[in-house]
Amino acid sequence: MAKYFNVTGLCIPQKHYMVELSECIRQICIMVRRGDYFTINRARQYGKTTTLAALAKALHPQHLVISLDFQALGSASFQNENTFALAFLQLFLREMSRHRADEMPGMEALAAAMRKTVGQKDERYGLLALFEDLLAVCAGSKKPVVLMIDEVDSASNNQVFLDFLAQLRSYYLERDSKGTPIFQSVILAGVYDVKHLKKKLRLREEHMENSPWNIAADFDVDMSLSESGILDMLREYEKDHQTGMDTETIANLLYAYTAGYPYLVSRLCKLIDEKLCGAWTREGFLEAVRILLSEKNTLFESLIGKLESDPQLKQMLWDLLFTGKTITYSIADQAVGMALMFGFVKNVNGDVIPANRIFDTFLYDYFLSAGGAHGCEFYKASIQDKNQFVGNGRLNMRLVLEKFGKHFRELYGNCKTNFVEEEGRRYFLLYLRPIINGAGNYYIEARTRSFGRTDLIVDYGGEQFVVEIKIWRGNEYHSRGEKQLVGYLDDYGQNRGYLLSFNFNKKKQVGIFERRIDGKVLIEAVV
Repeated sequence: MAKYFNVTGLCIPQKHYMVELSECIRQICIMVRRGDYFTINRARQYGKTTTLAALAKALHPQHLVISLDFQALGSASFQNENTFALAFLQLFLREMSRHRADEMPGMEALAAAMRKTVGQKDERYGLLALFEDLLAVCAGSKKPVVLMIDEVDSASNNQVFLDFLAQLRSYYLERDSKGTPIFQSVILAGVYDVKHLKKKLRLREEHMENSPWNIAADFDVDMSLSESGILDMLREYEKDHQTGMDTETIANLLYAYTAGYPYLVSRLCKLIDEKLCGAWTREGFLEAVRILLSEKNTLFESLIGKLESDPQLKQMLWDLLFTGKTITYSIADQAVGMALMFGFVKNVNGDVIPANRIFDTFLYDYFLSAGGAHGCEFYKASIQDKNQFVGNGRLNMRLVLEKFGKHFRELYGNCKTNFVEEEGRRYFLLYLRPIINGAGNYYIEARTRSFGRTDLIVDYGGEQFVVEIKIWRGNEYHSRGEKQLVGYLDDYGQNRGYLLSFNFNKKKQVGIFERRIDGKVLIEAVV
C-alpha cells in the first residue's frame, strides 16, 4: 500500500509520510534512563501519541514498557478509589499480555492473581493494594519498567487521579531513599501540565495547594518539526511521486507558516496531495492554507472551545492581536501560561507572539467574525465596494487603502483616540477580508509587533503586498517606520509597500500619498 499523509491518530513510518523523530526520541530516552518522572504536555494534535509509540519502540527490549491510554477509561472508572484501581489494573494487565512470556520470566503467578482480582471485582481493592501489585511487577521484572500514560487529561478533574499521583510521588521518593522497587520512569502525556490540574478541580477540592507531581523533571525537548526534517519528508514523497516540486521552497513555506506544528504540516501536505491533485507550487501551497483556514477540523474546534471557556485567555489574545500591546512573558500570568499550554502563542526572547502564521490568521478570523455593530459597517462597505478592487486577477491595494480611508472618515472620524487605537487594525482587516476571501490569504509579520506596528502580508493572485498599519506618533517615529518597512520590502523581494496611518492630529492632511525611499515606492493612506 502506498504511503500517505496522516492527520488522524498514530503516525506509522511504514504507512505514512512523516518527519523523522530520532533526535527527539534520543533526548527523551536520556531522561528515561536516568530515572526521570515527567509530563509531556503539548497542545492538541502535536504528535504526543506518535512520540510515545516511537519511544516505546526505542526502549524495547532493554525495558519493559507498559503503555496505557486513559481514553479507554470511562467516567465511571473514576467514581472512587476502588473503581479506579480495578480499571487501572485491567488496563495494566492488558498491556502486560502484549509482551512475550520470555520477556517477563517468573511473573505468571503474579499476573494470574491480578487477573483474579479484576475478575472478582474485589470491592476492597484500592490504591494501596494496586501499588502493592505494581511494586511486585517492578520487583519481579528482569528489566527496568517504564510506565507511559497517554491522554491523562481524561482523568485530570478527578480527585482519585491526584491521589494516584501522590502515591507515585511517594514511591518515587522511596526508590532512592529506601531502595523500593518502582518504575524506572513514569511519563504522563496530555495537554494540561499536571501542575495545572488543581485549577480544574471542583471548588470543594481546591484546598490542595501542593502538586502531587512536584517530583517531575522539566521536559524541554522540542517536539516541533524542523525545516530540515520537513525537507527530508518531502524528498521521500518526491522520490515516490516525481511531481517536479521544488522541495526546498515548499519545506520553507511549510515551516514559515506552521513553525513545525505537526498537525498543520501534515494537513497542508494532505490537502495539496489529495485535494489539489499534487499542486506542489507556491500557489498550490497558498490555496491549501486558504482551505485549511476555512474548514472545520478538530484542532480549530478545540482551540475555539478553549477561548470560549476562558475570558482571561480570550482578552489577552485580543490585546495581543489588536492593540499593538507588547505582552511580556511572565510565569505568574495565568492567561499567558494557558495560551502557551494550548499552543496559541510562543515565548520569543521574553515577548509573547502567536505560535505560527496559521494560528495568527485563525485568531484574527475568529475575533473578526464577532465584529459587532461598528465592524459590520466596514464589512458591509467592503461588500459593496469589492468588485472595484480586482482587475485581470490583480488586486489594487492602493484603491483598497483609499476607499477604506474614505469610509473610515465618514463613519468614525470623530471617535476617541484610545478607541481607534484598539479598533483600527480590526476595522481594516474587516474591510479587507471580503475583498480577498476565496482567492487570497493574509498574516501578520511577527517581527514588527514589538514596535507598536502591524505589518500585514497579503497574498493574492500570485502577488504579495506588505501593508504597515500603525498609529501616528510623530515625524521621527514615522520616518523610522518607513525605513524599517523598506527593509522588510527587501526581505520579501518587493519594490512597493503600503502604509495605513491612523493620525489623530487636528491639523493632519488625510488622503493617499506616494514617495520614494531607497528605490522603493511607499504608498501611504492617512486617515
